[in-house]
Amino acid sequence: MHDDASPFFIAPHRFDAVDDDTGPVLDRRHELVPESGERILGRHSLDVAGYLLGPTEVWHRWALPAPVTLTVTDYRMAYVATGSQLALVGARHRRGTRMPGLVSGQIRWQWPSRLELLPATAGGPARLLVVCDALRTIQQPALALVGPAEQVDELARQVRRAVATFRLTRPELVDLSPPERDVLSRLALVAPHATQTRVILPGSLPVEFHSRDDYYRPRHAGQLAYDAASGQR
Repeated sequence: MHDDASPFFIAPHRFDAVDDDTGPVLDRRHELVPESGERILGRHSLDVAGYLLGPTEVWHRWALPAPVTLTVTDYRMAYVATGSQLALVGARHRRGTRMPGLVSGQIRWQWPSRLELLPATAGGPARLLVVCDALRTIQQPALALVGPAEQVDELARQVRRAVATFRLTRPELVDLSPPERDVLSRLALVAPHATQTRVILPGSLPVEFHSRDDYYRPRHAGQLAYDAASGQR
């Protein structure tokens, strides 16, 4: 493993797309440079953190101390933070514990397997978990997007529709059964019921961690009850 390696969802990284090692391309203002044909749907400023979800437990792997700029497109979500430091929780595959300077990452819409919305409580922020399945493990990497309830609700709607539309319009990339197409068609057009905090996204492709150490529980990572981080009841 190289000394400059980073945890999941932080560039440079490697998932199942062999040509996607470099992460999002940014311009001189550190804004996302869209790919050919890519359309920007919205931009948000919010907090992000990385989790590893197990069947009954959740491990907090990393967090950014300052809000990021998150860009949502019809291909992916990409985020960038400048002048920030990535705090790694219990990481064993880096020589240091912090990465200074520019921090960026992305999730392409072929990857998420579900969305989990944790409503705000007692005046606190709301949280959206974008959860992916991973190769060779039952543990799931999840990106937590944290902010005001209204903003997170809007973001959840954007992501749900973008993922559904992306998969419906790319049969060469995502192989869908007729029932899966029906589910995605509904997600693209009809909002889930207000009480539905978990949305399954059919047709997801599994990701592959950058380092084998990401497959294991960090020795000193922050452990949470599963329902506290995943929204399960």
